[in-house]
Amino acid sequence: MILGVAASPGILIGDSFFMRRDEFQIEEEIIDSREVEAEILRFRASISETKKELEALKEKVSERLAPELARIFDPQVMVLDDQVVNREVERRIRETKRCAEFVYKQELSKAIRALNASRDTYIRERILDINAISNRVIEKLLGIKRRSLLGVKKPAILLAHSVTPGEVVHIANENILGMALELGGGTSHVALLAKALGIPAVVGLKEDLSQFPDGTSLILDGFRGELHIEPSKKSLGRYRRETASLQKQAESYREYCAREGYTPDGRRVEVQANIELTSEIQNALERGAEGIGLFRTEYLYLIYSRFPNEAEQFRDYKLLAERMGGRPVIIRTFDFGGDKFLGSFGRSYEMNPFLGWRAIRISLDRPDFFKIQIRAILKASYYGNIKIMLPLISTKEEVLKAKQIIEEVKSSLKKEGVPFKGEVELGIMIETPSAALMAEALAPEVDFFSIGTNDLVQYTLAVDRGNELVSNLYQNYHPAVLKLIKQTIEAGHRHDLWVGLCGEMAGDPLATTLLIGLGIEELSLNPTTIPLVKRIVCTTEYERAKELASEALRCSGAPEVKDILLQDFRQRFSGVEGLQFFHLE
Repeated sequence: MILGVAASPGILIGDSFFMRRDEFQIEEEIIDSREVEAEILRFRASISETKKELEALKEKVSERLAPELARIFDPQVMVLDDQVVNREVERRIRETKRCAEFVYKQELSKAIRALNASRDTYIRERILDINAISNRVIEKLLGIKRRSLLGVKKPAILLAHSVTPGEVVHIANENILGMALELGGGTSHVALLAKALGIPAVVGLKEDLSQFPDGTSLILDGFRGELHIEPSKKSLGRYRRETASLQKQAESYREYCAREGYTPDGRRVEVQANIELTSEIQNALERGAEGIGLFRTEYLYLIYSRFPNEAEQFRDYKLLAERMGGRPVIIRTFDFGGDKFLGSFGRSYEMNPFLGWRAIRISLDRPDFFKIQIRAILKASYYGNIKIMLPLISTKEEVLKAKQIIEEVKSSLKKEGVPFKGEVELGIMIETPSAALMAEALAPEVDFFSIGTNDLVQYTLAVDRGNELVSNLYQNYHPAVLKLIKQTIEAGHRHDLWVGLCGEMAGDPLATTLLIGLGIEELSLNPTTIPLVKRIVCTTEYERAKELASEALRCSGAPEVKDILLQDFRQRFSGVEGLQFFHLE
């Protein structure tokens, strides 16, 4: 088994097909001085033709998926439009009398070397954009006709060193079930497009995939980021059961998708979706999402490959609000830093990024950026039920400072006569032990709490959630974590706040009954798991859930809590479709 990065969810069983590219040799061809101007015109024509191709791709993606995803191609267009590079290419053609393809390749190689030196993963991933555009232009200059990507005759799982965003769009029309790539990360443009197109994908495998002959039996697990080579009969059997169960799940849970989240004894528990693209809205609604409990705005930076301006943000937030048709939409302000592309603010490396300059700390240190985002959110609030959520709060002073900035923006919009909803709910994420312990003091300043368990667990237990050496210590069910969750909920309720939860724990069906019993009123999770979690909510008595939560809070360790939850779960939900995926069958 090769472990990579889960880029787009899904489980596939199939045979491999490795994508071999036509290798083109770029000769250092010397041209006659009388042909220099003609060579420059040839270079300009290749740039123009490539730009037309990209504009056509953008239009196709905009119509098929969403306008926001079409902007993924903007960085490649920007490379084509880079007049500094283009003028330097033309100057060197004139001075060195070398052919255009040789000079252009050399110039873009300089940019690639500079990006390669960065420690910021997101910045390094932009190399793929430059390579993609370089190859397109050079193909034009060499007269190589771009053929159908693969021409695969039977369905297969694509193996490749890398693919470009444009190739991902074409893959959707080929006999390709999913992708396993040597390069790339979960924040790459390829990953975003694969997810939007519903193509399961694992990237960053860091292994020579060309060593596996076409027709090699594979299992691609886009949930866990795994690629299984020549899997055993036991593994094949397990994954076939999982895929069959997931397919049946949609049918068996359909009735719950249309229902509101109420326990049988009348306790309201809203089940909402975590998304980062407006193109995910339809899928979330079809799976029963009652709102958007977390819209990750930092992913707009991935799409634009820069900090989006006010008009661009407003357009996306407005679209989100309108498509949700009055359902609640919680927009989290930019959560940069940690593992999320800090290079956008000129700082690409920190010794301990999860404890460093990130999330609300960046927003408050850079009020110019923060005000742009708040203006866009407030303007979009006029078109729907939008709420604002601040990430990684650790002190009351941060909340007060953020509220002051928000009020300044409101005053500015009023003076300008720009319409917005006057009373937009403001909430904070409880992700640090300090925020949980100070929830009583924070509650009067906000309208709701949303508990982010991913960070809360790692900060409470001093465990890096991405470190395999200590992954066994990362425990959602640790009594210390549960007590902080309970304390936060009680503090919120004493001040008439509703309290939700939007970490990975929200999508863990084993935790659903426990969270209901602790008093959670909203769960926000990956749309894939919504039907199962909704079924649990709609069939769990609140009083029984409270008894289970009380028992869990008396435990002294995570294994003891998990045993209690497993016993209850298996007693009530044995045979329910989809449990194999969570290893709860």
